[in-house]
Amino acid sequence: MFNRISGVLSLCALLLLSQPAAAAEAGIQVTFSDREISVIRAYYTEQFSQPVVRTKGRKSLPPGIAKNLQRGKSLPPGIAKQVLPTGLVDLLPPPPRGYERLEVAGKVLLIEVATQVIHDVLEDLILG
Repeated sequence: MFNRISGVLSLCALLLLSQPAAAAEAGIQVTFSDREISVIRAYYTEQFSQPVVRTKGRKSLPPGIAKNLQRGKSLPPGIAKQVLPTGLVDLLPPPPRGYERLEVAGKVLLIEVATQVIHDVLEDLILG
């Protein structure tokens, strides 16, 4: 009986501590929560309610690359990515372990760090 319980606990610990890819293999979908989406949209709406020109690092992407910025695809190598603004990061809970939020070409992406696979995309948030 003890060995069975110990085995189950070990398996649970292994699943919790395993790489993020294991979550996807187990059928767990990692996406932005409703709260995160609300906070991110509110932040960018507030930031861009006044006319602001933010062009540094915000070049449009070639259509073929822009088309590939979607769930399940890998982030193209060499693409210009930026961390989210500090003010926004402070409002959000930390991303799931093994993931990061990035800003790429006017979109906010949730990326798996190890594989650079895009797990979620918020579009039409960043103007200018």
